[in-house]
Amino acid sequence: MSTWVRRVHRWVAVAFTVAVVVTVFALAQEEPVVWVSYVPLFPLAFLLLTGLYLFVLPYVRKRRAAGR
Repeated sequence: MSTWVRRVHRWVAVAFTVAVVVTVFALAQEEPVVWVSYVPLFPLAFLLLTGLYLFVLPYVRKRRAAGR
C-alpha cells in the first residue's frame, strides 16, 4: 500500500503545481476571478494527508519490527 500512496502523492504534487501556476495566471488578469484562488487547496489537503502517512510510515515499521 505504501507504494501506491507514494505514487499517488507524486501525481497529486504535479497536479498541485499545475493548479498553482494556473491560479497565478488567472489572478494576474485585469479582472481576476477570486474563487480560482481556492483551486489548489484540495490537492494541498490531499498532499498533507499522504505526506503525513509517508512521514510516519518508517516509525511505525520500526516499532513493529522491534515488537517481534
